[in-house]
Amino acid sequence: MDPTGWPGVYREGRDLYTRNLRPGERVYGEDLRTADGVEYRRWDPFRSKLAALLLKGAPTGLWTETRSALYLGGAHGTTVSHLSDVWPEAELFVVEKSPVSFAPLLALARRRSNVLPLLADAQLPERYAADVGLVDFLYQDVAQRNQVAIFVDNARTSLAPGGAGILMLKVRSVTQRRPAAAVVREARGELARAGYPLRAEVDLAPFSKEHVALVLGSSAGAPSTVR
Repeated sequence: MDPTGWPGVYREGRDLYTRNLRPGERVYGEDLRTADGVEYRRWDPFRSKLAALLLKGAPTGLWTETRSALYLGGAHGTTVSHLSDVWPEAELFVVEKSPVSFAPLLALARRRSNVLPLLADAQLPERYAADVGLVDFLYQDVAQRNQVAIFVDNARTSLAPGGAGILMLKVRSVTQRRPAAAVVREARGELARAGYPLRAEVDLAPFSKEHVALVLGSSAGAPSTVR
């Protein structure tokens, strides 16, 4: 296993892996691989937009020394489980609105003490802000028309100064009518006006259709674009 530019993420050939926090356990049927006595879980880019982002060219240094993170839209916990591997000592607060999706997420949290699930609506951060406090990293994968506003509201409430974030923008959840490029351009503008500089814009095709990852941080040079 070769280390990558993202702490806690490894590579073997074209595949990404994370060191399994719970050796012997799979979360979503992923492949397990042992190297030098350490077990790793293959991170499927077709099941996780974050894995797709890393393979497509995410900037390095995104989550150096992350002590706490807020994840909006945890769903069944696929990506959450890999971040749990990556940040074994961190607190990973995970917001999920759907009771159906929350059930497997809760089951995951019972096996991984660094996963802290919250059954809540990401559009109402004031309802869980006191439980979360300030975090170093904000990750959002919420398919809502007002995706950018949700990210901004949560960043203003919970992202610590100097923190970083990733917004997985689902273009067709915003609108079915306008071109994708226009939707992304408007999202970038809205984030900039809110004071969140863009570090990179990455189209996630072919792993995830009509999704663009917007990578943000407190200090950034000219944003890069990966198609």
